[in-house]
Amino acid sequence: MKAVKYMMMAVMLFSLVLPFSTGKAKASGTSEPKQEMRAAWIATVTNIDMKPGMDKQEFTDWVVNTLNELKELNFNTVIYQVKPTADALYPSELAPWSQYITGDEQGTDPGYDPLAIMVDESHKRGIEVHAWVNPYRITMPNQTIDSLADDNVAKLHPEWVLKYGKQYYLNPGIPEVQEYLIDTVKELVSNYDIEAVHMDDYFYPYKIAGESFPDQDTYEKYGSTFANIDDWRRNNVDELVADINTEIKTIKEYVQFGISPFGVWRNIADDPTGSETEAGQTNFDDLYADTRQWIKDGSIDYITPQIYWSRKLAVANYSVLLDWWSREVNEYSYEHPVNLYIGMADYKVGDNFDQEWFNPYELPGQIMDNRANGTALGQMHFSLRQIFENPLGYTDILRNEVYTEKALTPATPWNNDDLPKKPNTVKADKQEDGITLTIDDKKHSDARKYVIYRFDGVKEGDYMNPANIVDVVYSQEGVTTYKDTSAAEGGMYTYGVTSVSPTGVESKDAKSVRVR
Repeated sequence: MKAVKYMMMAVMLFSLVLPFSTGKAKASGTSEPKQEMRAAWIATVTNIDMKPGMDKQEFTDWVVNTLNELKELNFNTVIYQVKPTADALYPSELAPWSQYITGDEQGTDPGYDPLAIMVDESHKRGIEVHAWVNPYRITMPNQTIDSLADDNVAKLHPEWVLKYGKQYYLNPGIPEVQEYLIDTVKELVSNYDIEAVHMDDYFYPYKIAGESFPDQDTYEKYGSTFANIDDWRRNNVDELVADINTEIKTIKEYVQFGISPFGVWRNIADDPTGSETEAGQTNFDDLYADTRQWIKDGSIDYITPQIYWSRKLAVANYSVLLDWWSREVNEYSYEHPVNLYIGMADYKVGDNFDQEWFNPYELPGQIMDNRANGTALGQMHFSLRQIFENPLGYTDILRNEVYTEKALTPATPWNNDDLPKKPNTVKADKQEDGITLTIDDKKHSDARKYVIYRFDGVKEGDYMNPANIVDVVYSQEGVTTYKDTSAAEGGMYTYGVTSVSPTGVESKDAKSVRVR
């Protein structure tokens, strides 16, 4: 019965994604989905998207400007990299300060909490924060252990460290390493009001030709029950993923765990259920990341395969992989649905050997295909830099033709499907510079957010049409205020306000108020 119940929920969520043409991007009115993940990865490793050395005010200004621009583009989520290596962009008892915040030696305190500022400013704008962590990576290429802070886990426990190629990694096969990594996530979830913990594709490292990952001794010590080292490695990752998810849900049931793996699980040449691709490396065989198992186990709430290829690339075709991953979540979500988002290769627009990426409509067209697909519930863009640089004008296309209306982030009702009550009272105060809504919800506080709808005239309109969404605001502990500065002076409006639970479930009814 549980599986049937969750499948019905999933169908309700997926039914909100409407078909689209795969030609030029066109979107207006009800043509856009009301629920859609629209996330920007903010990469801090090697300062890809964030410059080092900002003081508190400079960092806050950067965050505010970044979020204002993303909100104007109708994005609803940021994926902020807070543990790029064995470090942290927040005060931690378990890891030193990241060098990427100060630009100085690892362990240098910037004098403020970057993650706290990102969460606070994001929530002020109705934007979710997914905290992005890289579990095993200790260093970037050519970086030495000596250059790390004295309290880095690699110096405290050198027996946990392996070198492969030009980088150092925590050994995934050591139980104490897994315990340490789980503790870092517990600290993060306990101390910050984030919506999700996010991992990308860095599990066991990508293979280097002619060099074996040096964990044979660890396998002989801990892997005696496994027929081969590959199965043992995959089990190490499976256990870490499952245990992290369990600990997250123990602390805060609504906090999601999502993973963005490499775009190919296995090639069809190696597995008849694999994708019709010819990828040089794959999750299952090379990174020891069995994404299918995580979906089966319900160890993750969402999966975002990095389908970083065009729709005409033969060896790894975007359209082929979009359909393959859709079948994965539809066929193997045994415990609960797993939301499918797609990782978009913004970084390739106008800069790749594949000439398809010089068509400014390639990426917008992929988003339209995601919507037409019927299973994918949105996308995550890599990364912030390209969104703002706008190569070939592709961001303008997103702004004007694709993300023209606001969208709610997809729900995860399997974590808690309680239906929130509508707000207790909503009052409107018409002023010269806009209309201020006061949402009084002191009698019941089961809302994490509110959705503000606005309709012309004295009647409520269509709550399923995202064109009627003015904004999403976070609950402010009992009484929440919101100023609508986009309302026309002298206009006659009806506002409707719904409640949204911590797992994204929207109230069935709205509380309305008229403004004459």
